[in-house]
Amino acid sequence: MTKNKLVQPPLKWVGGKRQLISEIEKSLPNKWSTYYEPFVGGGAVLFHLQPKKAVINDVNDELINFYSTVKENVEELINELKKFKNKEDFFYEVRGWDRSPAYKDLSSIKKAARLHFLNKTCYNGLYRVNNAGEFNAPFGKYKNPDFVNESVLRAINIFLNKSNVRICNCDYQDALRGIRKGAFVYFDPPYDPVSSSASFTGYSQGGFDRNEQIRLKEICDKLNKKGVKFLLSNSATDFIKELYKEYDIKIVKARRSVNSVASKRGEVEEILVKNYD
Repeated sequence: MTKNKLVQPPLKWVGGKRQLISEIEKSLPNKWSTYYEPFVGGGAVLFHLQPKKAVINDVNDELINFYSTVKENVEELINELKKFKNKEDFFYEVRGWDRSPAYKDLSSIKKAARLHFLNKTCYNGLYRVNNAGEFNAPFGKYKNPDFVNESVLRAINIFLNKSNVRICNCDYQDALRGIRKGAFVYFDPPYDPVSSSASFTGYSQGGFDRNEQIRLKEICDKLNKKGVKFLLSNSATDFIKELYKEYDIKIVKARRSVNSVASKRGEVEEILVKNYD
């Protein structure tokens, strides 16, 4: 299938892989049957590769509702987005929807439109929720943000439907059930923090601590025994390098532009771990 250049990440997402695409591409296996991405996030790798068969997953139900809506109801989503306005008072009104008990009764289309609109108009595109799971990034004051983004949303709709892409919203381990030899998994989990204050897990409730990093490593070991190829991104901490020391580890440089603290944006070391030549 010819790649469509309009198929690109529709959302700016913390930890997005646009900056690492060239390094990831160099590290891919030659071929695979089904592509799995259990922590899909902004989907930079998925939308770049545009595989013919894929299983994608994320624990963030707002994000997965958005992708499912793009796949199933893209025209209704676009029509809903056209009702929104890039005005500060309107932004805070929409942001406040999830403070109301009635939010749970909103249609999937309205919820998806809200996420897309807030992502395009909030400060620095920083998707962030508080401890109650409520979106809390401030208004971005951009002059002309494209929060409708029709051509990209339609292109993604065509890709998700023409390709066999299954969309899941569960624990990443459950998304891998039934995986077979010949499949390929790209793992992009929440990163091991480079310092005690560096952890950012505000894109979903609940953390991903070192016990979770160890559980993920154990799943990688099981995949390796099955003959399933995997590639994993993470921060280049001593803990992660030690954890995956029996696998092929490559240090890469990545630019990070999404951070609430400007001084922490810039080039950082990350690692790519793989279990194949």
